[in-house]
Amino acid sequence: VNMLQRCGAIKACWAPSMGGTAEAIFKMCIGNGLGFEFDEAFAVVDSRLFNYDYGSFIVEMGEAPDGIFSEKQLPHGVSVGFLGRTTADGVIRLGEEEVGIDILTAAYEGKLEDIYNCNIKQEIGPVENVTFKADKWPAPLVKSAKPRILIPVFPGTNCEYDSAKAAAAAGLDPEIMVIRNLSADDVSHSVEKFAKAAAESQIIFIPGGFSGGDEPEGSAKFITAFFRNGAVKEQVTKLLEERDGLMLGICNGFQALVKLGLVPYGKIIDTDADSPTLTFNVIARHQSKIVRTRVASNKSPWLALTQPGEIYSVPISHGEGRFIANDAVLAELIKNGQIATQYVDLDGMASADVRFNPNGSVMAIEGITSPDGRVLGKMGHSERVGAGLYRNVPGDYDIKLFAAAKEYFK
Repeated sequence: VNMLQRCGAIKACWAPSMGGTAEAIFKMCIGNGLGFEFDEAFAVVDSRLFNYDYGSFIVEMGEAPDGIFSEKQLPHGVSVGFLGRTTADGVIRLGEEEVGIDILTAAYEGKLEDIYNCNIKQEIGPVENVTFKADKWPAPLVKSAKPRILIPVFPGTNCEYDSAKAAAAAGLDPEIMVIRNLSADDVSHSVEKFAKAAAESQIIFIPGGFSGGDEPEGSAKFITAFFRNGAVKEQVTKLLEERDGLMLGICNGFQALVKLGLVPYGKIIDTDADSPTLTFNVIARHQSKIVRTRVASNKSPWLALTQPGEIYSVPISHGEGRFIANDAVLAELIKNGQIATQYVDLDGMASADVRFNPNGSVMAIEGITSPDGRVLGKMGHSERVGAGLYRNVPGDYDIKLFAAAKEYFK
């Protein structure tokens, strides 16, 4: 299998488990709406269809290299059998029997539908594709050959290593700092240490995770309390207003930026009922999947290497990612080019459909910025990039956030 993979012969591969070959074929088909026609050697009651077959592989191929299945090529005890062929009609056929993938999918997804509701009924209307093209960007007061990016780790944070790795790969100098909270002295010491480090940094990046255990309506509660401390707030203000530095918050970090007011207002304020917020996904539970996002505005220095309309795939993992704001705030965000990214469907259109907009955000908003663009918050984990990832879900995953930050300080 490894040899076939290396020579590019394999299109897809599956390791059968409890459902055997039947389950594997079904699940290999549903993603792309494929069908499958079993070889005539199989019968409807063939026990081989449901054998566990642990340790085996089902491999989909185009043309295999000559001799790959010769007896001399196969190790002792290894056998190869032909199962059938994929089709484009979304129907699985076995002898005279056939069943549509849509029917099987409905049965598969509907088994626990009454308990764990998955297919949320929605009133889906059109969503505007917002577009704002910048022709100039803010510039830092002081340039830096290797900008320092400070990454605080709060109780529940779990994305610090991915964040630091992505930042370092782009030429930034990441510093991970654990915020201790076992005692009042620990918190005081962490405040002092963080404020000092922030004064010496060009970027602050609040990474993702489950701060405070992600208790209901408690997203980023401890993070926001920490940043409202006088010493920390003072250094964040100086970073943004005096040194023209940058801030980024992803997932849990985005939640913190919104609760602090850093997005969309650009400063730490006391938010109220009229302020935007992030709340529970419309599906009422955690979502973890790959989504497609469209650059709506490249006003932010973080998005200076992109163009409005470009589409990037991004992994998401959150339970409270639904962005909501009143009409007045939304109008201001659109006018100022502060809607950075939107969730889009397969045609690149902003969507309210839960299949594409995983949390039900208003205007399909995935990310927003401060008025000058220096602060960016987004739900998708754009730091989770690297060679070999997401091979079975095509798309451009590198929105070049960190490379753009490096360019900003040149």
